[in-house]
Amino acid sequence: MTQAAAMTAAAGSGTAAEMKRVSVDIGGTFTDCFLVWNERRAEGKALTTHHNLASGFMAALEDACGQLGLEVELVLSEVDAVRYATTLGTNALIERKGPRVGLLTTSGFEFSVPLMRARGYGDGLSDAQQQDLPAATRPVPIVPRAMIEGIDERIDFRGDVVFTVDPENVRTAVRRLVDRGAQAFVVALVNSVVNPAHEKQVERIILEEYPSHLLGAIPIVLSHRVAGRKGEYARTMSAILDAYLHDQMYHGLASLERVLRRHGYRRPMLVVHNSGGMAQMSSTHSLQTVHSGPVAGLEATQSLSVQFNEPNLIATDMGGTSFDIGLVTGDGVKFYDFNPVIDRWLVSTPMSYLHTLGAGGGSIARFDRLWNAVEVGPESAGSDPGPACYGRGGRFPTTTDANLILGYLDADNYAGGRIKLNRRRAERAIREHICEPTGLDLEAAALAMRRKVDANMADAIFKEVAVKGYDPRQFTLLSYGGGGPLHACGYAGKIGISRILIPPFSAVFSALGAGSMNQLHIHERSLYLMLYDATKRQVLDDFTRINATVALLEELGREDLLRQGVAPEAIRVRVEFDMRYGNQLAQTAVVSPINRLRSDQDVMTLLDLFSANYQKRYGVGSAAPEAGIRVNVIRVLSYVEHDAVMLERAAPRPAASTSARSTRDCWYDGIEGPVATRVYDIADVPEGAVIAGPALVETPHTTYLVYPDWSLTMGRQGSAWLERHGVN
Repeated sequence: MTQAAAMTAAAGSGTAAEMKRVSVDIGGTFTDCFLVWNERRAEGKALTTHHNLASGFMAALEDACGQLGLEVELVLSEVDAVRYATTLGTNALIERKGPRVGLLTTSGFEFSVPLMRARGYGDGLSDAQQQDLPAATRPVPIVPRAMIEGIDERIDFRGDVVFTVDPENVRTAVRRLVDRGAQAFVVALVNSVVNPAHEKQVERIILEEYPSHLLGAIPIVLSHRVAGRKGEYARTMSAILDAYLHDQMYHGLASLERVLRRHGYRRPMLVVHNSGGMAQMSSTHSLQTVHSGPVAGLEATQSLSVQFNEPNLIATDMGGTSFDIGLVTGDGVKFYDFNPVIDRWLVSTPMSYLHTLGAGGGSIARFDRLWNAVEVGPESAGSDPGPACYGRGGRFPTTTDANLILGYLDADNYAGGRIKLNRRRAERAIREHICEPTGLDLEAAALAMRRKVDANMADAIFKEVAVKGYDPRQFTLLSYGGGGPLHACGYAGKIGISRILIPPFSAVFSALGAGSMNQLHIHERSLYLMLYDATKRQVLDDFTRINATVALLEELGREDLLRQGVAPEAIRVRVEFDMRYGNQLAQTAVVSPINRLRSDQDVMTLLDLFSANYQKRYGVGSAAPEAGIRVNVIRVLSYVEHDAVMLERAAPRPAASTSARSTRDCWYDGIEGPVATRVYDIADVPEGAVIAGPALVETPHTTYLVYPDWSLTMGRQGSAWLERHGVN
């Protein structure tokens, strides 16, 4: 058995008591680590070291190991897997640190990328900026026009060859790009997702002209391997971003793997994907790692939903840099972002849907003179220099500075006591940038900052839930991340949610999610096919194309997993169809109960599932079968099930008593003057304890804030329920 196969067998067959696993999520401000050591659990945190992510990684791991009294070398030599969600790709895009990319495309389509669909310069801008596209600033192109070459070839929409590839024409184009400094090649030819033969031929010609011993580690990225859906611009940009991020990802992950090897880790490292799964580094595209940390939190939410019997959850993750929103529903609908925007670029990749806004502990506050109002975010102080109160050179007021001034944070016991907060610096930043232009006193200015950031988060939650056809008041709000429990009552109350769940290990919940993920690969193909033709009033009766496509995608996923040493019998498959009525824009993913269509009844089952899902989301009577029902995309998920980290829900029991450690003056919106607030240490709060607000429950890595009209009931493993009183 190979080393990878042994790892998979251990991860897939061990019981929870035998589980030994490390998972790490690197965020913009903090690096989180979750360690499972048989029946013991530990959470670790460290500041993210952007210059060398391995340093923050190891510091967080050492923190977690130290809590259990374990040596890092012992842990790494015995764990079944190290799972890793990284921000390397995100950082490389922000800093524009990628290589010079050369693009080879079909002659006549050289301007597809520069034109950006004639409106692409609005991608990645705020809603307000998109209202005035003529004034929008185009992003600096990743591939300038001089680095784009057309080659003579053509394949039609059916996949038939219209014009064959001329090898000499390709060699000439490649030489031009090399002369202009190309450090990576992207091949994106028209209709290659239907027939990739020409892209593969171009790759062979490039390697013949410049073999690997000449090109070295220069990547050659074929667009059909990165994105399987039609849409030339989005597919080409997907391949461009993948090539652009390849160098940073390769060297960053390789350096981290070397550090792990030096400390005794011998198994393959698993990298978290933004699709909701993970794979070994050798089977990971660079594009799949972007936003992988927040997606890990969403996967943890789905696992918790089943374990806690909470079918409808709004996942909210407030960290140091951003605030992420996801949705888990009892109807089992999986929400994908069909055309996500990464930075300023529209791409085509299967990504779990999350909405992100710049609202975190490090979000910078300012006074907007045009609107005569206090604004917070999206700019962030990050971890370096960080909020003003960190004393690391930050000069602008942030959400964390406001929370310190309002009394919610203990200056001597922040981040487990590793960061001493400087109140004087926080006061100076808020006075200079908020108090002076507004005329507010210090506490009123801090409340205005807090009120604004909570309102931003509440508005975003309401829009995300309502636009999908759900009532947010019928959901339980799940609040996690370093800042989530500190703000949960604020943003939940603004949208009428009266029930909040703080999950176990909430401060490192996304890292915990990485520890519960399956090895997974998603392959998809565009396939425009009418399942129900309204004109002829007929359902599909020829299943050849649809079944052949599913078989092809299954084989691709199977090859991915076998390459990682997975046993064939461990591979599982799920088939999804993206369906819509006629030419409507609203598209719904339907999980098929079968992997092959064999009869009219199978088709009718799919149509009924689609209709039921559609009407559940958009209202009874919204179905429009008279427009016909079509399949646009077939998606196959090939995966290996790994044991999830088991979370313990508190059993019903009489309320336990507990005593406050101290009291502290805190300020609350709508209440004049300071309020004496009881402060509890979570180690002193037993399971079942009920704490009436106002109160603070301090943990090593976060603080639970209970508003005056709320109460908290303590659960197991640090979980807690918050309920608002006087709300029907």
